[in-house]
This record gives sequence, C-alpha cells and structure tokens, in this order.
Amino acid sequence: MRFARFVHAGGVSFGVVEGNEQQGLTIAEIGSLPFEKVQFTGQRWALADVRLLAPIFSSKVIGVGRNYADHAAEFGNEVPTEPLIFIKPSTSVIGPNDAIRLPPQSQRVEEEAELAVVIGATGARRVDRAGAERAIFGYTIGNDVTARDLQRSDPQWTRAKGFDSFCPIGPWIVTDLDVSDLEIRCEVGRDPANLEARQIGRTKDMVFDVPTLVSYVSHVMTLLPGDIILTGTPAGVSELTAGDTCSITIQGIGELRNTVVSLE
Repeated sequence: MRFARFVHAGGVSFGVVEGNEQQGLTIAEIGSLPFEKVQFTGQRWALADVRLLAPIFSSKVIGVGRNYADHAAEFGNEVPTEPLIFIKPSTSVIGPNDAIRLPPQSQRVEEEAELAVVIGATGARRVDRAGAERAIFGYTIGNDVTARDLQRSDPQWTRAKGFDSFCPIGPWIVTDLDVSDLEIRCEVGRDPANLEARQIGRTKDMVFDVPTLVSYVSHVMTLLPGDIILTGTPAGVSELTAGDTCSITIQGIGELRNTVVSLE
C-alpha cells in the first residue's frame, strides 16, 4: 500500500493512494495513523486536487554517512567499519513540492538522494536483524540536503545538515517493498521538463543493508513509530542553486520533487 499525508478542503488527513499514472491516482482518506489498523472514512479525492505533505510525523531523522563506497571515494574518505550515524532535526523535514531554502551561511549546498526507512507502530529498541525487519513499516524517498562547506569546516555535522528545509521526504510511504536492489536516480536543473541526471545508483551497493542499519541504530537509541532512517547516498552529489528543481526517483516508490530558493 501507499500511505500519504495531505491537505484538502477539510483539513489535513492520512490516506491510501490508489490507481496508477495511466488511469489516474486517487487518495482515500483513513481515520487512523498509517501503521494502525486502516479504517477508511469513505472520503476520496483525485490526487491532483490535494497537496501532499511529508508522509509521516517523526520524532527524529537518523542519517547514515558514507554508506555507498563510491560516495565515500568521491570525497576521498574510507568506507566506515560500522555505520556512521547522525541526527537531522524534525524541523528540517519538508514535503513534496516544498522549497529547499538555501541559507546565507553556506556557499555550497548539495543534494543527497536516499532511500528512507520508516519505523512502524511497535518501534525498535536493541533489536536483532529479525526484529529490525519486523520494526520496518515501509519506505519513502529522502533528500539529505547538506551544506558541504560547513560540513568540511565544522567538527561535527549538525549545522551542515540541520537547516530548516534540509530534509525533503515523500511523496508517500510504500509498504511490502523489496529494497535489496532498487535504482536511485537524482536529476537537477533549471528547466523542470529537462533535468540533468546527477546521481544514479542502486540500493544493492549499500555498505550496510537496511536491517543492519535499523538494528545498529536501535542499539544506540530507541526508535519510535514514524521515525526515519536515511540510508546513505550514491556518488554524484552536486550543487543546488536558487531556481533549480531537484527530482529524486526510486524504483517502486515514485518521485520526490522540490524547488530550490535563496533566503537572501
């Protein structure tokens, strides 16, 4: 199933996305959180008539650095011997079609296209691989936007990765998806109809796979329902400038598209 959070004339709701691109997509409202028992309200809209938000509330977003060997190599870094994790604040999260806002403190902001793991209703604390797999509710697309110059200058990464709007998530959460070998593709450009490919990778090239990451993080901090783990980015990250459109697609999930604006 595909679960989304959206704005409609009556407010904000969660819903199930139904149909396909050829026949038209609709969204059926549910009266519960996605990882609770699904209860349809009977209300339904054409997807084009609503505005999608980030698909879930998260107490925290956990990033994973250098989880693709080619991305580590493009910055001259060694592949870590255990997952390299960091936190992005919940205030950095935005949804599909929202604007990534370039802060005046940075002269070099880059995109990082990533598979995002969404934790389910039971959460996870000190779980093994099997427990990690049970704790996963589904998957979405994330963009670990990074102020690269600040990442290089600061002794830790909080500022570089924590600005408001530096964590686009969406467009929805997909459940029951085999993520062992999916294409991740990022395109950027000024013309939304003619974007340039920047990143093309596959999830099979992760250094640490998804169950390993969930288990590892759960031995550091309790994962709560709705928490997100960003699983790292393949090589090819590039600069974002005001006026750009950034489009990330992951096979089996869909497209996350955001504009880029300047705060200056």
